[in-house]
Amino acid sequence: MTTKNEVINLIKQKISDSEVLVENLNGDDHLQVTVISSKFKGLSLVKQHQLVYSALREELASESIHALALKTETPT
Repeated sequence: MTTKNEVINLIKQKISDSEVLVENLNGDDHLQVTVISSKFKGLSLVKQHQLVYSALREELASESIHALALKTETPT
């Protein structure tokens, strides 16, 4: 099981300027994650999501995160 703080820390290690919000949807392994970062500027939505997925690669592969609803944004 991966905690909310672990998810936040893993994403912030990969995307240093990010603001990360994590909510449990259905148990601790079903998460909704919102990531806001200026590093997403100019990237397609697919590339933005790939960047976040790369930060959570091990957790997704081991299924400590079973389901991930992901939203990415640039700061306003």
